[in-house]
Amino acid sequence: MHSSSIVVLLGLVFTSAAASAQSEFSASIQGARRIELRPEGSPAVFEIVVSAGLSTGLYFDSDLMRDGIELEGRERFTLVDVGQATLRLVPSSRVMPGERFRLFVRFKDGAAPLSASFFLRVHPAKADPLIEIYRAKRTIETYQQEATEIRSELMHCQQENSRLRAEHDAPGGLTGLLATGTLDESGIAARLVAKDVLQSSGNALAATFVVTYRAKKEIAVAVHLATKAGDQPWSAKGAILRSKSGAELKVLRVWQEQPIPMAELRRIVIEAEAPEAGIQGPYALTLWEDGPRTVTLGNVVFP
Repeated sequence: MHSSSIVVLLGLVFTSAAASAQSEFSASIQGARRIELRPEGSPAVFEIVVSAGLSTGLYFDSDLMRDGIELEGRERFTLVDVGQATLRLVPSSRVMPGERFRLFVRFKDGAAPLSASFFLRVHPAKADPLIEIYRAKRTIETYQQEATEIRSELMHCQQENSRLRAEHDAPGGLTGLLATGTLDESGIAARLVAKDVLQSSGNALAATFVVTYRAKKEIAVAVHLATKAGDQPWSAKGAILRSKSGAELKVLRVWQEQPIPMAELRRIVIEAEAPEAGIQGPYALTLWEDGPRTVTLGNVVFP
């Protein structure tokens, strides 16, 4: 992208942010999601993604009324920690993917807006870890940080575009792997890990055969899953590979030839980027469908 295009894009970002009645914007914590509340106009209801067992922290720029917090289905959260200007939530294993819980907070100082509403949407494996919520006007520092983040995102998009073009233009087979740099003289290492993986008691399908692969730039997990008798066919919609520290590998694709029929076995392949620092395991692999059924495998290690 030309530098002039970047300047135009940044200008549009600043203009739209200033004109927005309720918007998400740049925060002081790197990687946090940002929400801005404005006093004028009808209040918006923002959606926040939560997941069973994962922590979601809300950081406000104003003190909260601790007795003014209303959380639908509060008994289904293992942790609801209300601080002076913070709120930490951890859903329990009793929540189901696709469910939504309404969260209502009131502010202590009496300034507008007096309150804010959110919908907590349950995801099988992902959650918004950090969210900063502001009622005040944005500072120049937040705009400057947003510009930095946009430049970084543009650079990432350019690199991703280059990678996709290289894959598209490269020949197939081993020649293509060598041409794109995915494969080097070390080849592809494989490891049978079926006996080592830990299957969650809440898994909707059983994993009978698991093999991990590692090449120069990418890793993969091949999982053979079987549905239970009486179950509907199952198709993987997404996947996450998460380390013990909470770091997630970038999943490039989830391949499945066809839905897994009732009481049958099929293979699913999950491909991800290999981190430059090397594979530090073990990882937890979570697969989900467009519905409530999930599969989680712990202690997934790579060659």
